[in-house]
Amino acid sequence: MFGEYFPEAVRYAELLADAGVKRGLIGPREVPRLWERHLLNCAVLSEVVPEGVTVCDVGSGAGLPGIPLALVRRDLKITLLEPLLRRTNFLQEVVELLGLDHVTVVRGRAEEVLGKLQPVHVVTARAVAPLDRLAGWGVPLLRPYGEMLALKGDTAEEELVAAKAALTKLGVVKTSVLHVGEGIVDPLSTVVRVEVGESPGGVRFAAKRAKAARTSRTRRRR
Repeated sequence: MFGEYFPEAVRYAELLADAGVKRGLIGPREVPRLWERHLLNCAVLSEVVPEGVTVCDVGSGAGLPGIPLALVRRDLKITLLEPLLRRTNFLQEVVELLGLDHVTVVRGRAEEVLGKLQPVHVVTARAVAPLDRLAGWGVPLLRPYGEMLALKGDTAEEELVAAKAALTKLGVVKTSVLHVGEGIVDPLSTVVRVEVGESPGGVRFAAKRAKAARTSRTRRRR
């Protein structure tokens, strides 16, 4: 799965098992199953991410799925978005230690960086929130016709049904549930794909993005 970057993946697993546990980023019970439940489970997301796109990993936490995705896909430009300082410190250390030059760590919440970060082609997330809430944070960060890829569990279909009204308001035009990782993970990783049209986040968020962009330009001129 990780090819020539397997040593970096091993180092990341070691960091999760040591500093990640000590700093409360991952539970000690997760250490024995770091590879199958976390690293590989996240890395197989690469199967459905287009080539050469920009990605924002919302609520990145300990770097899942952003770091494993970055290890297997050097063609991507990835932003790890995380509000908590202790987590962003860990993420920055990991990025530097592993030499992930195509990864940027940003501290903040999705709603706080709206209009400040450039809209991305793909938003990723794992174990952040129920789909309706997650979409409210992630979808407005997308470019027109972008997509959000959320790693979910067995309740993916039910979450999609429950979030249908919220997704429609956010400008979502198509949804699907994908299963990835054939021959690598068992069970397969479940991914909810949410695709947007011309106005990601809907009209209200488009106006908010435009206002934030104007404010940012004004500040730079000053």
